[in-house]
Amino acid sequence: MSFYRLLSFPVILFLALAGFQQAFAVMIIINLITDVLDGLLARMLKQQTEFGARIDTIADIGTYILVFLGIWLFKRADFAPHVVSFSVFIGLLVVALGLSLIKFGRFPSLHLYSWKIGGYIQGTFFFTLFAFGFITPFYYIMVYWGIFAFLEHIIIQLIIPEMRSNVKGLYWVARGRSS
Repeated sequence: MSFYRLLSFPVILFLALAGFQQAFAVMIIINLITDVLDGLLARMLKQQTEFGARIDTIADIGTYILVFLGIWLFKRADFAPHVVSFSVFIGLLVVALGLSLIKFGRFPSLHLYSWKIGGYIQGTFFFTLFAFGFITPFYYIMVYWGIFAFLEHIIIQLIIPEMRSNVKGLYWVARGRSS
């Protein structure tokens, strides 16, 4: 399913840039659902691999790019009153990803619990945004949890000497047990 998300990227990008908001929304929603299913199936079938974690991370980054583009193109007015908090959210995400590229030479694949929960909250928010509209209280839950998860991610990257997958969280890193 991660490969599907990678392959669908140019199609969804075209839909966004061509102004096909409804088709874009449907395809983004499918991407979000397949992301959830991919993770659940990998865990249930015990098919978690380092390669799969890396592909999933790249597909997640692509989905973020598409969602942010969709927000810019189709939902900018909804986000205008929240530009500061959303800028902090995006900035910390970029710092978390950039730090990994600088320190480890690759995208992160930590798969922290906070990041996973944040991903579900963000995915549900983006699904709701494109399917039903902007819900302000849900937006703040999404942004604040995301900021917390991104900060944990950054702190862990500053602590660990090499990139690892499925680290769980700062508690486990501090205790020396990440898997």
